[in-house]
Amino acid sequence: MRTRLIFVLSALGLLAGLVTAYVYGVEKAPPPPAFKPASNPYPRAVFANGIVESYQASGANINIYPEVSGTVTRLFAVEGQQVERGAPLVQIEDSVQRGIVEQQRAQLEAAQASLAELRAQPRPETLEVAKAQVEVARASLKTSQDALEKQQRSYQIEPRSVSKDVLDNAVNAVRVARANLDVAERQLDLTRAGAWIYDVENQEKQCAALSKALASSTALWNKYTVRSPVEGRILAVNVSVGSYVSAQGSYDTYTQGLGPVAVMGAPQAYGQVRCYVDEILVHRLPKGPGMKATMFLRGTDVSVPLEFVRVQPYVSPKIELSDQRLERVDVRVLPLIFRFEKPGAADVYPGQLVDVYIAEK
Repeated sequence: MRTRLIFVLSALGLLAGLVTAYVYGVEKAPPPPAFKPASNPYPRAVFANGIVESYQASGANINIYPEVSGTVTRLFAVEGQQVERGAPLVQIEDSVQRGIVEQQRAQLEAAQASLAELRAQPRPETLEVAKAQVEVARASLKTSQDALEKQQRSYQIEPRSVSKDVLDNAVNAVRVARANLDVAERQLDLTRAGAWIYDVENQEKQCAALSKALASSTALWNKYTVRSPVEGRILAVNVSVGSYVSAQGSYDTYTQGLGPVAVMGAPQAYGQVRCYVDEILVHRLPKGPGMKATMFLRGTDVSVPLEFVRVQPYVSPKIELSDQRLERVDVRVLPLIFRFEKPGAADVYPGQLVDVYIAEK
């Protein structure tokens, strides 16, 4: 009985081993590829890596940096938004500069008020006072002259009726009254003449200087609002409320470096590809506008024909794609720029890496 049980178990184990060997020995068909790898569409071609950019005259995205330092208090734009030229993007804390502008505006208004006061002279009330003073001086002179005439007639009739001292005092009183009248008349002429031309010019210069100072402070105050330099689309906003920014940009926690507070692209329907061709392959490139090239979007079966724009005639280290400032291998490349119409089959974004084949000459 025991021998039979061992025999049955051995047979079952042998059968299980044969089934397992058969199951694992059957070759499974490989899954289809997620996308068709890029293949050379030309008989002979030069392969290059490319990066998608906004199509514009400069050939690069617009990196926006503030011209002043401070803490971000408000964001006006979001990524993907279409903005007009001059639209506000980022607001930097500006309380100190705003106070300086308000102070200088008040100083300018005070100087302008003083200038208006000088130009409005003579004041009618002041002129009336000067005229009244002339009338008082004339009346005083008339009184002194009448008193002198009476004393002189009395002296002529009876010399002993008026002393010599009293007569001399009367003569002096007339002289004083006549001098007072002359002073009053000159003061009236001075009042009628208004402000001195040199005082007016001096006040005008002060107003001009304060106006320029206010314009300078206002221009600096306006820089605390970072605005769009052109019409375009916001590609990236690299700051948030509370972040500190300077003329060198904002600190990025991930890259641990400074970068622009915002990146913009042109609004055209075209895109642009900047290709980097290895220097050892440059001699195989054709020349002129007849250059043909095709772009392949990674991860898709989409290929896009490219139109030649220009060559950037400067061979430089290949750091644009990897953003590494120190390369272990000094690979030098020649940038070529193409443009393309945005395909409808797939979305293409600035900064995206693509594969490019350029037909040889």
